[in-house]
Amino acid sequence: MDPHKNKELADLLAACGRRDRAAFARLYQATSAQLFGVAIRMLRREDLAEEILQECYVSIWNNAAGYTAALSAPMTWMTSIVRNRCLDSLRRPNMEVVLSGRDADEAEDPLAAMPSDAPGPLAQLQSASDARALARCLAALEPKMRQAIALAFFDGLSHSELAAHMRQPLGTVKTWVRRGLERLRACLGGD
Repeated sequence: MDPHKNKELADLLAACGRRDRAAFARLYQATSAQLFGVAIRMLRREDLAEEILQECYVSIWNNAAGYTAALSAPMTWMTSIVRNRCLDSLRRPNMEVVLSGRDADEAEDPLAAMPSDAPGPLAQLQSASDARALARCLAALEPKMRQAIALAFFDGLSHSELAAHMRQPLGTVKTWVRRGLERLRACLGGD
């Protein structure tokens, strides 16, 4: 994106941080088509993409004051909000329950009758143990490598977005991620 457009979007975000509704309307007009494209590509459902995009703009409005242009370009920042919200939506189980006939009359709480997907106590214990092992292995990585992996896997940034965010060459960032994953795999026992 050209520097003039980045400056314009950064100025609009700053104005949104000051609760300027007109700036928010201009920001929406300037970015919604591109962000909707990101959501529709990830979710493959127009209705869900529209819902997620609305949630994202609420989040952008609420967090605009915290946006720092030195850390990322405005579109990178907003795209990461949309991507993360889409990933959260894709991870959520589908909770639609349809009851008909006699079952609808008899069921007081339809969710209580559903089998639970929640992990049992042993699975929770294993999950906590895995999380501690992962945290230990991540802490052993070099800081830049750890940051690249965290941004890629926890924030959903692509290699090119990582390079822009970290202000490093694309090849360097790819190497950090690849080597970091190799070291994590070795640290975790090759699983």
